[in-house]
Amino acid sequence: MERRLGFVGIIIEDRRQAASKVNEILSRHGEHILARTGLPFAQASGGVIALIVQATTDELGDLTGRLGQVPGVTVKSALSRKTAIGGAEEVR
Repeated sequence: MERRLGFVGIIIEDRRQAASKVNEILSRHGEHILARTGLPFAQASGGVIALIVQATTDELGDLTGRLGQVPGVTVKSALSRKTAIGGAEEVR
């Protein structure tokens, strides 16, 4: 199975409850994460994290499945249809 470019959107409803578990999961899957940006939302004690990833469908499913099991976390993701984006086989 070949790696494809994609994204993961993560919404965290309660940072105090979920942040450490989310960061632990992201660290375990760090080899698939090309970029990460986050926006804390102090008024609601939540936040949003956006990831750019390069992964197989199984690798992405493992990452998003684990994140989705964390209480108060919502996850959405997508991968490109083609293996190569713009002619590059691997971004790394």
